[in-house]
Amino acid sequence: MTSLAMPVVLLIFMLAAGAIWTAGIQLSNQTGVLAERLRLGSALGGLVLLAIATNLPEIAITASAALSGQIGIAVGNILGGIAIQTLVLVVLDLVGVRGRRPLTYQAASLVLVLEGALVVAVLVVVIAGTQMPSGLIALRVTPAALLIAVLWVAGLLLLNRARRGLPWHEQGEAPDNQGVPRGTSRTTAEQRATGTSTAKAAAIFGAAALITLVAGVFLERSGEVIANQIGLTGVLFGATVLAAATALPEISTGLASIRNGDYQLAVSDIFGGNAFLPVLFLLATVLSGKSVLPQAHNTDIYLTALGALLTIVYLAGLLFRPARRVIGMGIDSLVVLGLYVAGIAGLIAIASSS
Repeated sequence: MTSLAMPVVLLIFMLAAGAIWTAGIQLSNQTGVLAERLRLGSALGGLVLLAIATNLPEIAITASAALSGQIGIAVGNILGGIAIQTLVLVVLDLVGVRGRRPLTYQAASLVLVLEGALVVAVLVVVIAGTQMPSGLIALRVTPAALLIAVLWVAGLLLLNRARRGLPWHEQGEAPDNQGVPRGTSRTTAEQRATGTSTAKAAAIFGAAALITLVAGVFLERSGEVIANQIGLTGVLFGATVLAAATALPEISTGLASIRNGDYQLAVSDIFGGNAFLPVLFLLATVLSGKSVLPQAHNTDIYLTALGALLTIVYLAGLLFRPARRVIGMGIDSLVVLGLYVAGIAGLIAIASSS
């Protein structure tokens, strides 16, 4: 692809991003259908199936980058993806939410607070893992990458239990939050697909997944060429342009949830995807045969801290429930937007000084 003209590479990049957006809509719809038809339950149907489905571009990019030895692209895509997927909540708050109350006011739930806490916990292990010796690897697996995967699974089990009931007033639901039960979007998807067989839903899901995977590879390869042409470092490109392109499924899924009045599901999909992304370090380690986390640069650790900080701001929003909207969004979303812009400015400063 390096021999192609720049306009052609840009066209490939845009076409791949468009394919990911279109396939992401089908992945979201068919995930809801399959979760209901196969009775997977809220944990497998939501935080597992949808998290994996909407993060297929990241999986494809991580696998492709790890196999080609582009560890910087893989790490930057994973950690930068967390920060920018959190920024998706700003987009949903600004564009999707209607009425006087912002996103976190209507989505407030202790279960969402627990999901956000899982994201922060996983990111803490990521930072700790960067300090481990690079030679600490056996059977193509490192302790930190394995611990992240175990922590993610344990978190899913606890969250599944929390959804069945918490020892708190109103099962952890805030008064005057969203008017429809959580999961309405998936129920609505199942109702819309009443005439669709499970086999057909699975076939559409598989086709959309394949398109997403292939488009993800083209996105990574064309993006790498673009980054080299414009002099953008791998970590900066992975944390901004590439991460934004691969966040398209989360935007389409979130907007669909908000249109159905299911604000909690929109936030849950973002937190669930962010908790899942660091699990890809295990995939990158196995495929590359290298200890990935200890090779993280200062910029990677910086992005991890930024992702945790943005998540904590939204956790505060879910707990304190700011009722006002400023410039069309909640105060927490405005703070997240400001922190992200400042964070990218700091990232540029770090990248340029190294």
